Amino acid sequence: MTLPIAAEGLSESRRARSVGIGRAHAKAILLGEHAVVYGAPALALPVPQLTVTASAGWSSGSSGGRGGLSFTMTGSASRELVTQASDGLRRLTEEFITRMGVPGAPALEVILDGAIPHGRGLGSSAAVSRAVVLALADLLGRELTESMAFDLVQTAENVAHGRASGVDAMTVGASRPLLFQAGRAEELAVGCDGLFIIADSGVPGSTKEAVGLLRAGFGRRAGAQDRFVGRASELAEAGRRALADGDPGELGSCLTDYHELLRAAGLSTGPIDTLVEAALKAGSLGAKITGGGLGGCVIAQTRPEQARQVTRQLHEAGAVQTWVVPLKGLDNHAR
Repeated sequence: MTLPIAAEGLSESRRARSVGIGRAHAKAILLGEHAVVYGAPALALPVPQLTVTASAGWSSGSSGGRGGLSFTMTGSASRELVTQASDGLRRLTEEFITRMGVPGAPALEVILDGAIPHGRGLGSSAAVSRAVVLALADLLGRELTESMAFDLVQTAENVAHGRASGVDAMTVGASRPLLFQAGRAEELAVGCDGLFIIADSGVPGSTKEAVGLLRAGFGRRAGAQDRFVGRASELAEAGRRALADGDPGELGSCLTDYHELLRAAGLSTGPIDTLVEAALKAGSLGAKITGGGLGGCVIAQTRPEQARQVTRQLHEAGAVQTWVVPLKGLDNHAR
């Protein structure tokens, strides 16, 4: 990144700084995958342990068009993330420049440093998009509301995943667990401690493929969509109540039952099922796939005193890495 170079067409007063910084984090879905697209509620958990930082600055390259924007990925996340997300990020940047009234076509360079593994259902593409949006706003001195940030991230998410529900775009910027439904989010009441262990199977999933597989299944069986969405809604609502009332056992049961729902729909895999079984045998209160499916990660609800044993069993069952997300630090005691 060559800094600072003035962006052609931007007055000195609007050229706020030479580098803009934006940050976002991962997310995990507790309950509601896929059904949320059909209007069902979803419970989502921010994962602040996994972050991405975007640094935006003026490029020495020519301005205008696609040639005036470049992305570079560093950190532990693979270059594949930027490669696959580049079209969405370019669309997002173009939309940002239009909405924010940025004159001309500034040549920009964005460096992304992230630790969120790609294709694991942890919201890597949404986190990258949010970090880029915030970095551009910081660089260009633009005020950005949460609603505007959400809309811009959704622009990239719809390119990356097709019809995106919006839960990823919302949760990668949240500091508390969220209930998301029909495009709206509210903070969840948390009445219990405990923690979640996220285990990476090491195998990327595919949200687009999973969405298509599920939709094809709905088309083959009359009433299948209504049954799936209805059961998913029941489990999400029961999980919400259990989380608020401080009933970890009931919440765990909801997680495991939701995994069975996704597995019956063909969205799980052998390695994922093995990780779920390992977590349950090690004492987890509940476990399930998290995210789009056909690979990715498992999330297990675990008592703190069992965390070491559960983590060890998950690694022995094939997990390539694990992360612990305690509820205590995310408790908003909302009522």
